[in-house]
Amino acid sequence: MLAIAGGKGGCGKTTTALALARAFATATEARPLVVDTDRDMPNLHHRAGVDPSPGLAECGPEIDPAALAQPVPRFRGVDVLPCAGASAPAVSSTLDALARRDRTVLLDCPAGAGPDAAVPLRAADEAVLVSTPTEQSLTDTAKTAAIARELDAPPALTVLVGGDGTVDPTPLVSCESTVHVPSVSAPLASNAVERAYRAAAEILNKRNT
Repeated sequence: MLAIAGGKGGCGKTTTALALARAFATATEARPLVVDTDRDMPNLHHRAGVDPSPGLAECGPEIDPAALAQPVPRFRGVDVLPCAGASAPAVSSTLDALARRDRTVLLDCPAGAGPDAAVPLRAADEAVLVSTPTEQSLTDTAKTAAIARELDAPPALTVLVGGDGTVDPTPLVSCESTVHVPSVSAPLASNAVERAYRAAAEILNKRNT
């Protein structure tokens, strides 16, 4: 279970979650699941092109969360679980249930370092840090990285969205692996962006083999 986390809203976490899931689905026979855990700004369903329900709001003790997942029309082998209308207890209980399943799960996390952001980090095995290459964004992401370590979800990879690839985030976030993703107007339709996330998935797969 990977927490896709960052300190700033709009830095590319949702795109990263979907693009990484597509890369995992392409590289393996696994069917990754992307879960929106951002109750304040749930936008995974918009980006994935699916309905806001069913999702976390319909999950309960007698319902398998994976059974409510929706396939992403344009990404073969990727499922999503939206978050619109979900309560905080629903998010926590769903993540507990998914943690017991043998499936790759990517958690699209809320921005920042508040209590809602801590919930998916606490459930995850590792974190993928997402940031733009600006000093402010990286400084905020460093705070997220510190919290991720405290909650036993050590950062496995930093994804820098935009820039020219010259910025090294290692001194701030203390994560040795970085993938630079080009900034384009339609990232999920870009071959260059897809190649970058395939490289990211390869790094993550090697860590777990």
